[in-house]
Amino acid sequence: MKISYKKLWVLLIQRDITKVTLRKELGISTSTMSKLNKGEEVALSVLLRICDYLDCDIGDICEAVRIDSK
Repeated sequence: MKISYKKLWVLLIQRDITKVTLRKELGISTSTMSKLNKGEEVALSVLLRICDYLDCDIGDICEAVRIDSK
């Protein structure tokens, strides 16, 4: 399984919020933003801060995606 933040990016576009604005408003480090952009795992506390800022549920910003194993 891996994490996908596509829902977050769509939500930001819908609300006309840039990634830079999100990072600055929440005090998210550039390395954490880089992880979000790459679809890597970030701390749950960061995801909860984003949810609080956007007034949404965690399922509205990310989802677990199954990876086919061969």
